[in-house]
Amino acid sequence: MGIGVPVGFDTTHLDVPGWFSVVCVAMSIGVEGLTLLTLGLVQPWGEVVPRWIPFLGGRRVAPLAAVIPAALGAAVLLALTVPNAKGFGGAQGAPTGLALVVMDACYAPLLLWGPLLIVVTVAYYRRRRG
Repeated sequence: MGIGVPVGFDTTHLDVPGWFSVVCVAMSIGVEGLTLLTLGLVQPWGEVVPRWIPFLGGRRVAPLAAVIPAALGAAVLLALTVPNAKGFGGAQGAPTGLALVVMDACYAPLLLWGPLLIVVTVAYYRRRRG
């Protein structure tokens, strides 16, 4: 949608391509970054900063430095996804018909990110607490 490919949304009032495209790319990069941080809760580099990172490489990650942002992130994810769990139907400019079914199916796994983030955050805290 950010590059002008029709995906079912009404984009007549959006600046496509333009600033809206920049927003789409920035949101995509941001979500990918947060996804990688989520993986840090279950990977070794979430406990010890990789050596190739300047100034911090090789240091242990303080447990609360990971747990607090992860818990806040889980709360935000739940606040954003649970109220919208009914799907995109009826949203202004949203797709209809088969396009809506496909989009809802693609976004449905996002509903699991918040609860699963809570689970891995608790596991990380229990594994790392002194």
